[in-house]
Amino acid sequence: MPSDTPKSPVTVAKSVASAERAHGITVRMHISQIARFLQDNLGQRLTARIANINDPKQVGRWASGDTTPRPESEQRLRAALQVFQLIQDAEDLYTARAWMIGMNPQLDDEAPAQCIADGRMRDVMVAARAYVDGG
Repeated sequence: MPSDTPKSPVTVAKSVASAERAHGITVRMHISQIARFLQDNLGQRLTARIANINDPKQVGRWASGDTTPRPESEQRLRAALQVFQLIQDAEDLYTARAWMIGMNPQLDDEAPAQCIADGRMRDVMVAARAYVDGG
């Protein structure tokens, strides 16, 4: 249930700074680093599902730098990392992982990871920002 209490300028500034930091990390990382990070923290199968591919071993090839994903898969991986970083910055690694795989009421009780796989990256980012902002 949304709060009627306005957020303080400090809270808004922290939220914006956190979102900008997550974005900065995401755009500076090579796709092999992103694939490796997601594989290490979410597992190879879930990372493959996020990227919307059928072969989980392909994630390992991306992580090692042997191949690169198609643009659509790269977009999904970058979105997943950005959201993960935003949540992790506000909470911790384990909460970020749980947030990515758990049912989310702002996403019609779907897991954010599945929503990213379905191409709903913006919806997931909105839900992540609401979570970080305490909404």
